[in-house]
Amino acid sequence: MKAVLRTRSLPALLLAALLLLLVTAPAPGAGAATGVKADTSVSTIAQALRRGPVYVDPAASGELTAAGADALAREIKDANKPLFIAVLPAGHPTRNLFSALRTATGVTGLYAVRLGDRFDARADSSVLPRTAVRNLVASVRGEDTRTQLADFTHRALANMGGHAPASWGSSGPGGGGVSGTALITTAAVLVAGGAGAYALVRRNRRRRDEEQRAALDRLRVVVDEDITAFGEELDRLDFHPAEAGADDAMRADYERALDAYEQAKQRMAEARRPEDVRTVTEALEDGRFSLALLAARREGRPLPERRPPCFFDPRHGPSVTDAAWTPPGGAPREVPVCAADATRLADGRDPVIREVDTDLGRRPYWDAGPAYGPWAGGYFGGGILPGLLVGTVLGGMMATPSYAADYGSGHGESGGDFGGYQGGDVSGADFDPGDFQGGFGDGGGFDGGGDGGGDFGGGF
Repeated sequence: MKAVLRTRSLPALLLAALLLLLVTAPAPGAGAATGVKADTSVSTIAQALRRGPVYVDPAASGELTAAGADALAREIKDANKPLFIAVLPAGHPTRNLFSALRTATGVTGLYAVRLGDRFDARADSSVLPRTAVRNLVASVRGEDTRTQLADFTHRALANMGGHAPASWGSSGPGGGGVSGTALITTAAVLVAGGAGAYALVRRNRRRRDEEQRAALDRLRVVVDEDITAFGEELDRLDFHPAEAGADDAMRADYERALDAYEQAKQRMAEARRPEDVRTVTEALEDGRFSLALLAARREGRPLPERRPPCFFDPRHGPSVTDAAWTPPGGAPREVPVCAADATRLADGRDPVIREVDTDLGRRPYWDAGPAYGPWAGGYFGGGILPGLLVGTVLGGMMATPSYAADYGSGHGESGGDFGGYQGGDVSGADFDPGDFQGGFGDGGGFDGGGDGGGDFGGGF
């Protein structure tokens, strides 16, 4: 019954979205995003952003050239992500700007605004968690317009979820929009039959499944490396349950390690979504701790306490101590480290960091995007890693339970085909206003002032 109700309500939602487009659609002959008349209303900005990812107000054209705007737009479209960028003059009103812009545009996504010499951003949490947005904004603070927007775009595209809205491909610059008659006719067809709505859902689901498969394929390489490394540790162990001096405790440790190895292989073979990888790395972490216990028993040492893996590379095994570490551009913090990395840090050398493949080349796993959240979460658990990674991309994503929402949310057997909106979906005014205002306002690092408590500093 729940699935039936969702199916019946979808045409109504689409009708509302189409009517919103009818009310705000540009009239025939309207200009492109960087060439409309000098009208800085939210409606004008929203119209432009529904046609393309970058809007430069004519009064702010000196901040970003048309060529620069086109380059950003191409990069965003090529990445197929719902990133919206607006460059506005310094005098533009900021009160409730983000929430008003999100309402008028009606598309789930990440919204970034350069206003004079200030910059800030907001996003639907299904696209990018609030902490991650705050970290990205802080990472480009103080840069000139061109550099700031290029850096923000580059980093955001590597970490955000969702897909580009279909409207970006529906009309070119100055395309004249869609007629009101066509919109009303289409809406009537959808409400009457629902066939178009069903086809849209199926298409979005297929695209979502393709994104998940691609993310899992990338993760599979990393996890297979982890499983292989653990198998090699077992081979080097040179332990036999019947060897002289072996006792029941040692045999139990060894058996748990072997079981963890087999479980990791089986769970990886059965994985269908990126979040399934979490149970694989949980098994590997448990197996490595069993090996640490076995090694201590064989050598007559005190048994180690249960500690998280080495932060820099979980393949190093359980950590033995905490050491001070400062990520590039971040604040110092204590992280769990293995004995070898503790020695390197004490000697002033760099630790051996686990790097993984990304679209930007080899990067530390904590800067590699949301797909690696489940992988790292299996090793470190849901509570410890965000604290270790404050100020990094993955740490910001994992600071909220929605950090892995881009990989599996709304799917499976729960009837999620019709549930929720992902990045790039048209939701109209149906979104969480807390994602775009309120306590998230100081994330951009701006002070108050301007036009009151709702300005850049107070939570636009």
